[in-house]
Amino acid sequence: MKRDLYSNIGTAPAIVPAVKTAAADGLTIDTKGFNSLAIAVTTGAVAGDGDFGLALEDSDEAGSGFAAVGADFVDNNAPATLAASSTYKLGYRGHKRFVRLQLTKAGGTSIALGAVAVLGNPADAPVA
Repeated sequence: MKRDLYSNIGTAPAIVPAVKTAAADGLTIDTKGFNSLAIAVTTGAVAGDGDFGLALEDSDEAGSGFAAVGADFVDNNAPATLAASSTYKLGYRGHKRFVRLQLTKAGGTSIALGAVAVLGNPADAPVA
């Protein structure tokens, strides 16, 4: 196994960067072949007192059966209301194959946001 990080992680989009005006489910992340998952989130401008947050869902199936991940299986440094021009990370410690990030909205107009999944501890390294 190579010691560099580049050869030992996979990446996948979690939420495509854009200005978001509503709550949304992120893209499905397949963890097959990896033993750990973290999601890095970046925010830009927040308009109209935007009150947006983050949550994780997981499932045994790619297209259905998603449910909220219990707090015992999530590490999260994001506040309940996301701030403008900030970065946050969420770690998933659950055992389901499929995970997705959720953007929640309690009020306000919009937030610029994007997120990428970082998959670690690969079963086969180096990762292409």
